[in-house]
Amino acid sequence: MNVGFPYRFDATGRTATVDDETHVRDLIAQVLFTAPGERVMRPDFGSGLLALTFEPNSLELVATTQFLVQGALQQWLGHLIAVEAVEVSVSDGALRVLVQYVLLRTQQHRVDEFAAPGAPA
Repeated sequence: MNVGFPYRFDATGRTATVDDETHVRDLIAQVLFTAPGERVMRPDFGSGLLALTFEPNSLELVATTQFLVQGALQQWLGHLIAVEAVEVSVSDGALRVLVQYVLLRTQQHRVDEFAAPGAPA
């Protein structure tokens, strides 16, 4: 089992654990919403996605963001997943990222949506 993210305790007072699929989803969220330079021991970890949320909306920005996200996921999680597609959208001021990927260990296809921290659900 894998430690749950964010770190928390389960009903028994022990460290919460999650299954492999949830763990990979948590890892994707960490890559997406960590800014490069934020982690002391891994200053190049992250995608820089949140820095782009205040840029003017354009087709170029969407293409750049999709390329940035796909590259970061491939760099940091390429040993766990194969990214098939990334779609980035902004609706009601909330940044949303849809990631289609294959879990390499099980060959299971997955589609997960991620919202920037603080965005309405």
